[in-house]
Amino acid sequence: MRRMVVTSSVLALLASLVVPVYAQDTKSARGTVTAIAGDTVTVKAGMQELKLMVDAKTTVVTEGGGTATRAATAKGAAGPKLTELLKVGENVEVSYREAGGVLHATNVRRVSSAGAGGGGTSDQKAAEKSETANGNVTDVTQTALTITGSGSGGTKFTQTYTIDANTKVVGEGVGTAASKGKVTITDLVRKGDPVTVTYTASGSTVRATEVRVRRPQ
Repeated sequence: MRRMVVTSSVLALLASLVVPVYAQDTKSARGTVTAIAGDTVTVKAGMQELKLMVDAKTTVVTEGGGTATRAATAKGAAGPKLTELLKVGENVEVSYREAGGVLHATNVRRVSSAGAGGGGTSDQKAAEKSETANGNVTDVTQTALTITGSGSGGTKFTQTYTIDANTKVVGEGVGTAASKGKVTITDLVRKGDPVTVTYTASGSTVRATEVRVRRPQ
């Protein structure tokens, strides 16, 4: 059967809260569908279970999707229902974004296998390769963050991390700042702030994936 791309436009659009641009990077997961209810699909990816919202903007890639679309059109419907495209027990690969604590599926593709260990998520893979460092901010720009701190044995260090659109900033008041409009890291982090930086190193580039601000309450 031919593989078709189908947009499940019959599902209602979910309104989500405004969150920092840093928290809206696309993530992925591979696993097995365990439940489908209304505008949600639940996928078990390894040891983690993800409940994903599906709406008119979600693209579903599946064999037989063209047939389901033609049948819906013949009935005067906008498109096939989610349950006509996916079934519990099928293996899928999902791309999604997290906003306001809600996981929104942007793409769902049926695959032949969930993968080793029943699948997994991009967050799990990143965590396996990521490291963390604690320190105080000495400089911050839209593209770089420098901190100083103490390593094991009390040794001092200074490290500069690359900041990009996928860097997530977490901390008190971050959501409030973002709700007022588009923000950058310089709006959320300032010199002297105590932070925990999660980062990955590739060659000479050390990229911050998350900056957690730990200001005293």
